[in-house]
Amino acid sequence: MTAQRSHGQGGQALTEFIVICLVLVPLFLLIPFIAKYQDMAHATEMASRYVAFEAMTRNDNAKDGFKSPTQLKEEVARRFFSNAEAAIKTNDTAGDFAAHRKPFWVDQNGDPLIKTFGNDITVSFGEASGPNHANAYVAANDGEPFEHSAINVRDALGLKAPGLYRANVSITVADLPSFAGNFAQTFETFKNIGLTMTRSTTILVDGWQAADPDQVISRINNERVVPGVVFEDPNKFKPAKVALDPLIGAAELPKTFPVPCITHCGARLGELDFWRDDIPADRRR
Repeated sequence: MTAQRSHGQGGQALTEFIVICLVLVPLFLLIPFIAKYQDMAHATEMASRYVAFEAMTRNDNAKDGFKSPTQLKEEVARRFFSNAEAAIKTNDTAGDFAAHRKPFWVDQNGDPLIKTFGNDITVSFGEASGPNHANAYVAANDGEPFEHSAINVRDALGLKAPGLYRANVSITVADLPSFAGNFAQTFETFKNIGLTMTRSTTILVDGWQAADPDQVISRINNERVVPGVVFEDPNKFKPAKVALDPLIGAAELPKTFPVPCITHCGARLGELDFWRDDIPADRRR
């Protein structure tokens, strides 16, 4: 009786093992493709961050302006969806050949999951996925306290408040081909999946920071913001400034200005250059 029970239990264990294999083996076969898709999704997310943060340094309020959507598309294709071991050169673009492709992003036949860099990678802007940077902005109300001030500081300083900037990057993943073998059914779901991955990054690209001291002066060189600039008008107030400087200098405390205080006294009315916060040339190396 004991031998019969052991034999029956052994047959049951074998049956359970076969049933578990029917479930687990297809799952193990799919793990590499799940890893490929996760890696591609991560690269797409990083590419959207790249486009968004590029707009922080290159936007319509900066000297150089936005990078063109075509240039951004070529850059993300080369930097995030191309072979990381291939050298990146100036104005380089990703090519549809093996040296520029990621070896891991292939199907079971070795064909690339991104067939063409030009057609399967897109860069768009805003919630509606528009083609231009102007489509990227979502209205925000962060500028309202400045708009309702007595002199409308925002407009007086020449500041813009376009809102939040959203960058989108999308990739189209190739469907898997037919797979021969006992577990071909495992890949049937992925044959015509039509997978498109899209990731977005939304940031404030214009924090009203200035590019350099010249831009600061250009913004505040306005009598609405700094009334003293009117004293720099040579035809109107320059004589008054020359007359007032000695009087103002005499009223200042002795330690306020360096000694002797003959030609550099006074309140520096309208002299915005005097207040520049420049970094010495030898500190910029």
